[in-house]
Amino acid sequence: MATPTTTFPFQSMTSTVSQTASATASCITATPGKHGYVPPEACNAQWNYDPSFGAAIAFAILFGITATINVVQAFYYKKMKLCWPLLMGALWEFASFVLRAPGTLNQQNSVFPYSSSVLVLLAPMWINAFLYMVMGRMIYFFVPEQNILGVKAIKIAKIFVWLDVASFITQVAGGTMISPGSSNMMLGIHIYMGGIGFQEICIIGFMSIAIKFHLKMLEEGRNRKLDDRPRNWQPLMYVMYVCLVLITIRIIFRLVEFAAGMDPTKNPIPFHEAYFLVLDCVPMLICCLLVNCVHPGRILVGENSEFPKSISRKEKASQKLLAKEERRTARYGSPSPPPLPRRPSNTAYAPYGGYEMV
Repeated sequence: MATPTTTFPFQSMTSTVSQTASATASCITATPGKHGYVPPEACNAQWNYDPSFGAAIAFAILFGITATINVVQAFYYKKMKLCWPLLMGALWEFASFVLRAPGTLNQQNSVFPYSSSVLVLLAPMWINAFLYMVMGRMIYFFVPEQNILGVKAIKIAKIFVWLDVASFITQVAGGTMISPGSSNMMLGIHIYMGGIGFQEICIIGFMSIAIKFHLKMLEEGRNRKLDDRPRNWQPLMYVMYVCLVLITIRIIFRLVEFAAGMDPTKNPIPFHEAYFLVLDCVPMLICCLLVNCVHPGRILVGENSEFPKSISRKEKASQKLLAKEERRTARYGSPSPPPLPRRPSNTAYAPYGGYEMV
């Protein structure tokens, strides 16, 4: 007796889908259509939708342009030490869409969607770290005490960057597990959601410091304490605010996307490319372009525009030795303490009670 099959019609699709009647069936088998497309419920599906080749090329070009501009600006303003995380973020977005483009034309190849999705999930972390580094340098440059809320500018930058690294590692662990058909996909989604949730908590804490700095700068401006420093700090602050809001929008999108589940009847977000492009890619592209327009190298110029160079262990040891010699000089009048008496080899002829002075 022939095994019954069920055919599922799909509009504008050339794939023929059939499902074998079975109580244990978890997915359907499908014959790939144009560019290898099969619907998301098919066993051999690599994408949740039919991705657009044109959109992939357009975003690859745009992120490539902003990355190129960032490199030129970083060298022109001599800020590569500050701007390299932003460059990494733009390059990861660029690489993601470069890999996405051939994946749209060869949708049965799992390498393209997997590598592209990992890069696009993690790229915003670099942009976030860049904002932390800029804020730390602005505090160091503009605030006479070089601290906010009693915390030094260098420590503020280090604290938030290391928190960003912790979030990055968590998102890497989860993001690498998220791929169509993966047995650990839901676990990866939960880990990734925890990572971006922690990222948003850090952003909220960072915003409080940024607002405190902003208010302090306005107060010092009213008291005419900024006469010897640049006054064009506000555009850069507003760019940072906008970028943090855009990153938050992207985080909310990802949380909603994953938290609502993978049922297309209840959660259409993962199954329509437009949500991903508008709520994930466009915000990150705007962030990169805004920094190109209001580059920190135009504001942070001259002395104290960069953190002091960290010294090596050898230099630290030399400094400790020099300080020790200075203390000895202050105490004894010379870098070395006075010599101690020494017992001679023949005590019978030695004065001073059997000892001689050296």
